[in-house]
Amino acid sequence: MNDYKALRTFLLAAEKRNFAQVARELDMTPAAVTRAIAALEDDLGVQLFVRTTRQVSLTTDGAIYAAQVQPAMDVLENARKELMNTHKADHGRLRISAPTWFGQQVLPPILSGFKERFPKISFEISLADGLVNIIDDDYDLAIRISAAPSDKFTIWRKISVVRRILVAAPGSRFADMQHPNELSPDDCLSYSGESKRETWSLSDGGGSATISAGRAFSANSGGVLADMAAEGAGVAMLPKFHVAEHLRTGRLIHVLQNWSPPDLWLTLYYPPYQALPPRIVSFSKFFEQQVPVFMTAME
Repeated sequence: MNDYKALRTFLLAAEKRNFAQVARELDMTPAAVTRAIAALEDDLGVQLFVRTTRQVSLTTDGAIYAAQVQPAMDVLENARKELMNTHKADHGRLRISAPTWFGQQVLPPILSGFKERFPKISFEISLADGLVNIIDDDYDLAIRISAAPSDKFTIWRKISVVRRILVAAPGSRFADMQHPNELSPDDCLSYSGESKRETWSLSDGGGSATISAGRAFSANSGGVLADMAAEGAGVAMLPKFHVAEHLRTGRLIHVLQNWSPPDLWLTLYYPPYQALPPRIVSFSKFFEQQVPVFMTAME
């Protein structure tokens, strides 16, 4: 018998004062309970129980040992239950990383709907623009909007294609452009997590154009880029759903409509699990079902 089971048997015997009742509760034979207690006594070198024909009672040493062991067993039992719950589809905790704007605008109704279906799953959400290291930072999964994945050390799941467009203020000099060649690098507001320049590759179906963006301005926030573009500071290249409200209110307009950048992917990233834990599978399936509804509504 392992130490955990032996101590569990001892503590239950200390509570019930009856080996036969302990045997029934632990699905053991009375003889097995007696042997387990005797083995523990031999290992400790002390007598834990006084046995009579009617009942058993703790010795002084047994009572002291039970008082000292019980808190540690409570910790072990809680850890065991928590570990078991993480492998259930409707229990456990999910630590998720998501882009700031997406986490603020799209994620809340999805999380709310998921919580209604799985109320025993709890969440810790971290919002950040830029790619996080889900392994070092101990995330269960990350929601990403980026180019097609190239990371060989994580698992990813493509949810949908994310279309990007070029936007600018309606009254700016960029509103009536016909060709990307009219843009200089200083005109292009770059998305960058490390204040680096971004290369824009655009195509109209027949021709192509490449622009070095971010020489004058870059940010790691799509919201900042959208607001800067709306102020007339330049042209931003952002996901269409990200600027949908600006387009509806007229703060931004879609410029160079015949020219398109490559689409991004909305993906779920996971650490290199051998098999995804059930709670993560449950969330992933729900997320995949619900995201198209909210993304379409925003566009």
